[in-house]
Amino acid sequence: MVGALVAKRKVRAAFSSFNDRDIPRFLASWDEDATFIYPGEVSVSGTVTGKTAIEAWFTHLMDSGPSVHFTLKILAVENVFDLVGTNVTCAEWENAVTNREGTKMVVCGVSVIRIKRGKITHVRDYIFDTDKLPLAWCEAGDENRGQP
Repeated sequence: MVGALVAKRKVRAAFSSFNDRDIPRFLASWDEDATFIYPGEVSVSGTVTGKTAIEAWFTHLMDSGPSVHFTLKILAVENVFDLVGTNVTCAEWENAVTNREGTKMVVCGVSVIRIKRGKITHVRDYIFDTDKLPLAWCEAGDENRGQP
């Protein structure tokens, strides 16, 4: 039970830090060799490896518009009896976005977060409305993106 509470507290703190636009505090719980996977068909989609690269990715997200705000809806933990800080959490969230062109939208998704010995080692986002991603990242209408 204690392990589940620690994992949930760690994830809630990460989302809160991000909403406060405090990248150093947001990344404090990430492992140096962590991996982040972002879905979709936009320029930032794919796998990002290493804390420095992940920091650049999330800084770019914050810089992509005047407002990015996550609201946690559900937070679940795989191993409620974990005592060593190794667990998997699933966080369902809504992200209220205003892109740099002033367009407002809500993007919904789930992050599956692996924690090993108290550090986040792997995060994979699943986004329900990937059709909104080009607009959120101001890439809508770029028909040549991804072409050789």
